[in-house]
Amino acid sequence: MKHLKIFSIIIIFFLSGFTQNYNKLSKEKKTYAIVIHGGAGNITKMTEEYEKAYYDKLNEALILGDSILKNGGTAVDAVEQIIMVLENSPLFNAGKGAVFSNRGICELDASIMNGENLTAGAVAGVTDIKNPIKAARFVMEKSQHVMLTGSGASEFAKLNGLEIVPNEYFQTEKRKKSWEKAVENEADAHGTVGCVVLDTYGNLAAGTSTGGLTNKKYGRVGDSPIIGAGTYADNSSCAVSCTGTGEFFIRLAVAHEVSALIKYKKLSLQEAADFVIHNELEKLKGDGGLIAVDNKGNIAFSFNTEGMFRGYLKSDGKKEILFYK
Repeated sequence: MKHLKIFSIIIIFFLSGFTQNYNKLSKEKKTYAIVIHGGAGNITKMTEEYEKAYYDKLNEALILGDSILKNGGTAVDAVEQIIMVLENSPLFNAGKGAVFSNRGICELDASIMNGENLTAGAVAGVTDIKNPIKAARFVMEKSQHVMLTGSGASEFAKLNGLEIVPNEYFQTEKRKKSWEKAVENEADAHGTVGCVVLDTYGNLAAGTSTGGLTNKKYGRVGDSPIIGAGTYADNSSCAVSCTGTGEFFIRLAVAHEVSALIKYKKLSLQEAADFVIHNELEKLKGDGGLIAVDNKGNIAFSFNTEGMFRGYLKSDGKKEILFYK
């Protein structure tokens, strides 16, 4: 009987230690980070009303992402849903509120990448898919391709039951006026949206969505739907989403370049981001910025414009939303 008591005490002690270690490990696994952007460009001091509108929408996106990750959602889930919030807002140049092309319509691009297995999907030049980022995920997960364009992307979206809308859905009076000014050679600020996430499973994902450049011609496509240029994610390094004048980001393969500097040059996330934006991009006289998160949960912003709509939220409760330099 005495031996049985001793044995029971030993078992209880062992189980207690196991439970503590399990709880500790479970807690550690809950580490996650979200970074978002709403475009970089000539973002100067706004009225309180506009600041509040942008703050509230970026905050809504971060809170949604926080809820997804807390409840076991994946990085890809969070990236898709967060970008859909921004696509559905007329404040940004993505989805509803996208800029007008030279044809007087909205032509949309988006991409998403899963850092766990390097799968990726993208759509470009679509005119009727309500949420291009959702279509990009379907391309990644339900086709053998990486990028679909134009009417083919729309056909694929319809076959997979995605919501199709008339092009007028995306158009707003504000963007129409911007287009009319652009026709008169007045520039328009960038408003591409993007998101990068580290989830509780240690996986990374990145996504980007845009309406491109105001008054763009000839079916022009920028960096946003191009994997390695505007979007990239690799669990062995980081996840990146870019915004700016896409031609420069394509030529430099900016998103992949950040990842490569971390993997092969052993730079920190911020060092890699700053080197690409303030050295390589500026050498070509390119403008824009990027957001990034690495596989340890470190985050980075880097841009060479007047401002960038940006924010982050981490599992330790830290959250910040910023507009200007």
